[in-house]
Amino acid sequence: MKWPLRIFLFILMCFNPSFVDAQPVRKSVAREKIDAKRSVNDINSADAVYRAREFIRLDSTYYVGWMYEGVYKYNHAADFLGYKNAIAPLQKALSYLGRDYAKQLRTRSSNLMIYYPIYQFQVDYSMIAGLLMECYSNINQPEKAFQVVLQTKKWRFQRNYYFAPYAYLAWIVHRNRFYTSANYPFLKNSIAANEALANRYLDSGLVDIKKNAVLNTTIFQPGYLDLEKQTIYHYKAILYSYDLQIDSAMHYYRMMMDGPLFSYNNYATFLAICGDFHDAMFNYNIARTRDMGDKRLQEWAYYSAILSIYQNQPDKAVKEMKDMIAAVGSTPGFGWYNIALARSESYNGDLAESERHAIIAGHFKEVNIGTTLGESQYNFSVNMVNLMNDIRRIQQIKFENDDWWYNIFIWPALSKLEGKKYMQQYLLVNQLALNPERDQVIYSLFSSENVVGWDEIWFLIRDFSTSFFYKKFESEFKNDKRRLIKKYYLLFMARLQMEQGKYTAAAARLQQALAYPDIDPLYDKLFLARCYEALSLCAKQNDQPAKAMEYTFKFYEQYPQIVPFSDVEMNFRLSVGGQKDESFLDKIKDFRINWTEKSEASIPTVKLVFSHSGNKRSVNYSLTAPDGRNLIPAKTYYYNDAKYAARQVAYLLFKIDLSTEKTI
Repeated sequence: MKWPLRIFLFILMCFNPSFVDAQPVRKSVAREKIDAKRSVNDINSADAVYRAREFIRLDSTYYVGWMYEGVYKYNHAADFLGYKNAIAPLQKALSYLGRDYAKQLRTRSSNLMIYYPIYQFQVDYSMIAGLLMECYSNINQPEKAFQVVLQTKKWRFQRNYYFAPYAYLAWIVHRNRFYTSANYPFLKNSIAANEALANRYLDSGLVDIKKNAVLNTTIFQPGYLDLEKQTIYHYKAILYSYDLQIDSAMHYYRMMMDGPLFSYNNYATFLAICGDFHDAMFNYNIARTRDMGDKRLQEWAYYSAILSIYQNQPDKAVKEMKDMIAAVGSTPGFGWYNIALARSESYNGDLAESERHAIIAGHFKEVNIGTTLGESQYNFSVNMVNLMNDIRRIQQIKFENDDWWYNIFIWPALSKLEGKKYMQQYLLVNQLALNPERDQVIYSLFSSENVVGWDEIWFLIRDFSTSFFYKKFESEFKNDKRRLIKKYYLLFMARLQMEQGKYTAAAARLQQALAYPDIDPLYDKLFLARCYEALSLCAKQNDQPAKAMEYTFKFYEQYPQIVPFSDVEMNFRLSVGGQKDESFLDKIKDFRINWTEKSEASIPTVKLVFSHSGNKRSVNYSLTAPDGRNLIPAKTYYYNDAKYAARQVAYLLFKIDLSTEKTI
């Protein structure tokens, strides 16, 4: 979940007091000159660095020049070093401002004539402090960020302006909730205690706002009070979403919904963890249009790619992530977008591209700005994609070699991949064991801090203690109040029963999952595919070939791209015409596909029509459902190498395009 700090820059100032004639603060000639030039030179402009140098040259002990330099460096920071370089001038600005204008910073008054001459100092202080706090957070120094907040809170400003101290205390605690006081003294010793502390800070913030209202109602325009409360509501919604207190989180989102600080991104993530993917995508799309252009991870982009995978549109996610990467370059978010792209390519069937982008993400040093997502979650995501690809590589070899189980030439490659898979599983299981949030984030399948799709979690737990995980998901099913999520627990419990050899019980549970209300035919395609995949395997084990074929076809209909990487053997009726290419046909029959010439109710028909002219050959291929629907309309593939062409067409029958693959 994220919070754009600088959203206040244009909103809060709308509630400033009207200009009145007031006695100015006495300043030197140099400082008056600096203030005059400041009034016509925007601090966020491209030439702010030149104004900073000029102001420092005129008076190096005046905070304004250092403030200009610090803001400029902050605005242009895009990595660890950039934010680190912004700290020194921001610290100087804060120090000089506190030293020279302590009286003005401490002033609290309901008298506009007293308050107006000094309010700019409080505005400047809150802006500098806010940016300094962010810089420390962005270079992973939360204790120093916390101290900046405490230091700012001591001035007891009667308006928050760009800095809501209690809200930011809560934010820093929540962002570091999985640590303890042994790591940072400002924390408690458990996640629950830290979340309770963060909530107390927010409660104190509401009390503070109400106390300040006694002074502010005679100065500020009507509506300012609601605006300040919305900052607290924003963080309340984040905390309750994390804790899966759905009703409480929704309460605060509704209180913000018509306000200027409402986060469509965070609300979309909240809807997604509730299983309402349709409305989640709708709100992510709104967040897309309100992107502030910050150099930070745009969570709407990362998470909407996962939702696209759920609805069997990984190709859409691939395109969008490529566009994001091209737009941001190697700035913060670049690593996360590469993870999302690697995941999308994997579900799209292009493992080579998926692996390439996973490597890029693994080598990139991501800077996690303005988000609770951190390095451990980033590494976990990269490793999950790697594990998923390792498992799919094994399945790919088996798919391409129907004789893999007795072909001694295949065994070395399989053995190597199995070893790699186990090493990756070992790494991830250790990460999971050390993750104090695993109950809250991983086992709940959907969480505001979960950075992987629900389907990926199965790749992690599938080869481990089935009894432990069965009890865990059984408990989640009983206790989780999210109605739309319960069917996913049923699917996981059924798969675990299959691992125990309980295929009849698993099939019954899968039918229960499919009968669950509110299945979204658009966004639950991956869920439906996994249910039909499991039912097909259960039917096969229970010696029900007709049912197995029926569920296999339904599996294919929902998500053909993942069929080659499963244990399910696809059934195709083969119809061949034209000038047969025996080499092509021999190669395509090597694949783990049950080719038949029989007409069955659950078997689609592959039609291959060959032709050649000189050295040029082509095959026209199509796929038709038993009821006559065109699953894949007729297309022509031109080739020189029959074996290579057969491999390409075999994957195209599963809507996987490997034409960009560099090696085979």
